[in-house]
Amino acid sequence: MIGIALPGPADFPAWREAARRLLAAEVAPERVAWHLVGEAAGLFAHEPVPEPRRAGITVPRAFPELAEVVIRHRDGERFALLYRLLWRIAHGEHGLLEMATDPEVIRAQAMAKAVRRDAHKMHAFVRFREAPEGRYVAWFEPDHHILEAETGFFIRRFAGMRWSILTPEASAHWDGEEVQMGPGGRRADAPAEDAKEDLWRAYFASIFNPARLKPAAMRAEMPVKYWRNLPEAQDIPRLMAEAPRRVAEMVARGATPAAPRRQRVLAADVEAPMSADLFTQDPATALAALRAEVLADRGPLAEHATQAVFGEGPIGAALLFVGEQPGDEEDIAGRPFVGPAGRMFNRALEEAGIPRAEAYVTNAVKHFKFKPTGRRRLHQSPDAGDIAHYRPFLRREIEIVGPRLVVSLGATALRALTGKPLAITKVRGEVVKSEDGVPVFPTVHPSYLLRLPDPESKEREYARFLGDLKGAWREVQ
Repeated sequence: MIGIALPGPADFPAWREAARRLLAAEVAPERVAWHLVGEAAGLFAHEPVPEPRRAGITVPRAFPELAEVVIRHRDGERFALLYRLLWRIAHGEHGLLEMATDPEVIRAQAMAKAVRRDAHKMHAFVRFREAPEGRYVAWFEPDHHILEAETGFFIRRFAGMRWSILTPEASAHWDGEEVQMGPGGRRADAPAEDAKEDLWRAYFASIFNPARLKPAAMRAEMPVKYWRNLPEAQDIPRLMAEAPRRVAEMVARGATPAAPRRQRVLAADVEAPMSADLFTQDPATALAALRAEVLADRGPLAEHATQAVFGEGPIGAALLFVGEQPGDEEDIAGRPFVGPAGRMFNRALEEAGIPRAEAYVTNAVKHFKFKPTGRRRLHQSPDAGDIAHYRPFLRREIEIVGPRLVVSLGATALRALTGKPLAITKVRGEVVKSEDGVPVFPTVHPSYLLRLPDPESKEREYARFLGDLKGAWREVQ
């Protein structure tokens, strides 16, 4: 076993140099024990790196770009994972990073996504407070090793002031000309408050729009773990509690309403009591809170629909199916995929060998859109505004469930996931990426099969749909 000691937890140049030497010596991943300087290398990790046996190789540009981000993740297996990917690329799997369902690629992409999200939170939630010597100091607790990589953002944003960012494991100090990295600090090393706190809180309260209060978006974008470092956080519970009254006052004043088709938020959106565990990180509780929010939604389609229809299935399902919108029977039952198209879908799942109870099913749009025609309700396709209204709910639902692959059923679902109108005929059966980087497997909606005019075309297209489902199942297997 060969032990490789790296000088820092996110030292990409050092990892890259070591990986090159190992690869040139044809050292297989299972023979390498990665660790940091000062950590134990392992009982058997004492062999030296052998002499080179091959020349350097060329890898796709996407690999070093991915590796430079993944190496900032806190997972102790990140160094080994990256070397395994590099080894596979060097030994013939040239298109490996394009295989969106490969377990190791999925893991690396998920780690990169977590690092980028952590960096986004750092940009948003670092709050500088003025220290006595005129330096501005901020305390932040990142989830990953991102401080040094993100100093450039703060240099560009706050180039004209001297600042320090303290974290538990490291610190960064800018003097107006260069940045110096130092050891970690404590929360007590940063000022608790400064004279500008009240001004900032007043500004935050003035821009807080009670009619635009979206708990799901707040839960996703402003987790409670950051609140203790934000001066405005102490005002958020009060502002949320006051939102229904303030909205009612706005309505009473007779404010000019927006156009009916674009009115996305009404007073009823914030009348329901807001749970104390609104910002919970527990998946089951988070999904229940999101379901309650969807059921309470009073968007433009809710006025005529019987009820909202939320998704069903287990958290952690390997496959998550996204349909377009509830139909007439779903609207009455309050459950997805129970109408004629749903029954065909269930039949196809069974024939494809996909356990229905192990899949999660939902819709891109959560209310039934229809046109009354006598005693019947004629289905209408959701427009771009309808899709945009429900997109935050769908994105959060997918994030909580955490599937390995999302199957989009129909054009509306594909547009909701990717953010653009893609032709299903061009991407059907391929793996594309959602706006959040989630792998998406597009196919048609079962209702399309029901609308086909003759038995021959129905049989042909049903067989093709069945093949799509089997292909999706193979991807996650």
